[in-house]
Amino acid sequence: MRNIILSICLVVFSSGLLLAQLSKTEKKIVRSVDQNNEHYTSLLKEIVNINSGTMNFEGVKHVGMVLKKEFETLGMETKWVDGAAFGRAGHLVAVNKGQKGPKMLLIGHLDTVFEPDSPFQQYTMLNDSIMKGPGVADMKGGDVIILLALKALKEANILDQMQVEVVLTGDEEKSGSPLELSKKNLVEGAKRADIALAFENADGDPKTIVVSRRSSSGWTLTVSGNAAHSSQVFTDKVGVGAIYEASRILREFYEQLSREENLTFNPGVILGGTSTSYDAGQSGGTALGKSNVVAKEVVVTGDIRAVSLEQLEKAKRIMQEIAANNYPGTSAEIIFNEDGYPPLAPSDGNRKLLSYYDKVSKDLGYGPVEAVNPRNAGAADVSFTSGYVDMAIDGMGLSGADDHTINETGNLNMLSIQAKRAAVLMYRLVSARVKE
Repeated sequence: MRNIILSICLVVFSSGLLLAQLSKTEKKIVRSVDQNNEHYTSLLKEIVNINSGTMNFEGVKHVGMVLKKEFETLGMETKWVDGAAFGRAGHLVAVNKGQKGPKMLLIGHLDTVFEPDSPFQQYTMLNDSIMKGPGVADMKGGDVIILLALKALKEANILDQMQVEVVLTGDEEKSGSPLELSKKNLVEGAKRADIALAFENADGDPKTIVVSRRSSSGWTLTVSGNAAHSSQVFTDKVGVGAIYEASRILREFYEQLSREENLTFNPGVILGGTSTSYDAGQSGGTALGKSNVVAKEVVVTGDIRAVSLEQLEKAKRIMQEIAANNYPGTSAEIIFNEDGYPPLAPSDGNRKLLSYYDKVSKDLGYGPVEAVNPRNAGAADVSFTSGYVDMAIDGMGLSGADDHTINETGNLNMLSIQAKRAAVLMYRLVSARVKE
């Protein structure tokens, strides 16, 4: 009994020390999050049960309209941006036109990977805190955290002073085209902002935050050879054929670039033979040939991911040089798709913002936060802020697991924790109460 009482006293004492790190306003923010957590937990359950697969335009807009009302309740100006011009449902934008502190862009998305034909449509509670549901972590939980944090700032009389723009896209999981229209609101918001805060779930670990994301774009390699009887392969007249040349190029990609840190390039589809037919829309096709005929054509498609524009350009240059150094009797060309996600390069500003977030987390009693390995975080909308904002971080959303699968879960206990971290961080950025 004595040990139990001692343990309780130590917990109370430790909690008191931690609360002492918070200002009066910050304590008010924390109380507000706790008081409003039940409402926003119910809101999360409501929107998880609305199918908003990217191509379900009606469902994406439905989620947007539910959240639109919530932002309007906070006194923010909202608009729905129709996505017809880029073949998607559209985006939700909410703005608060304060005059104090840095201009902040908050980023989320409305769509999920679960279309109406998916068997995964409703949430279930696995226990008192773990919710299994479509998009609960990626990233409807993050959208609700934005609202819960802004609600706390509103009740602490801070929000009305802030310069905040929220962009919730409707096509993060499957981007519309052309990309310059699809991401126009996001890029324009970034150009107006000083700081970008994104609420993806990142790698699902609340002890990490994203200061860097790799790019995501595609490439197509086409190889030509001389069709002939296989008995003539390797002769000066025929050469080696397209399949040998394609295998050489892919091997050289691996030999020269696979050890480059944070760079990956994956050949996902390959077709080769006497004739090929590739359908980009279906990401597949047909190949015809015979074992006694030298291959005339090869098509290879793949993706490439890099941590910075410099790394990406270097990799492209080397891959083009490899493709141009052909085996006898062959030719090859590699084309890189321009319509992709740019990298969010690591920067001093991003790392400084992480240090502020880390300090907030420690002061709240939630422990340190460190940068996640960019190999553990895929491409996301925050990357479109790169080069426009002074600071950006991502991964401020709801902790969960198995996103993009029918086993996706979110930890509801983390809803209030993440909202407190976000709200106190934003308050300190506005009030200049930030220390490394």
